[in-house]
Amino acid sequence: MIKSIAHKLMIGLLCGASFGISLAYAETPTADAENIEVTPDHNETTPEELAAIYVLSQLCTGYGYDKEPGYKEGYASLVKENMPDEKDPVQALEQRAKQKDFQKYIIEAQSDAKKAGDQQNKDICGEISTLNKDS
Repeated sequence: MIKSIAHKLMIGLLCGASFGISLAYAETPTADAENIEVTPDHNETTPEELAAIYVLSQLCTGYGYDKEPGYKEGYASLVKENMPDEKDPVQALEQRAKQKDFQKYIIEAQSDAKKAGDQQNKDICGEISTLNKDS
């Protein structure tokens, strides 16, 4: 339950602007935007969600969180949760991010991350380090 809430919060904060998700609660849509469910309860993760996770990994590495205890394991857990059928989900996401047709989602996620701001992005990166501790 806590892991699911943390996942909603992380993706919601990063993608809140384009997905129309309230930053406080991931299920509340904004007035003008489309509401897209971002919980792992659905069968397939959207390209937008995968791009947000990929961009988040770039930001967290840039902030130095990749050196924090538990970050790599938490990130791997987050990716696995969203790409459960992949043998090596982190590698699969990195390969997907290089595909030309995926670039539009990366650009959108980068824009969303910029709108969210450094502090919110850092908060999300900190949450990733705790994902395996909640399970």
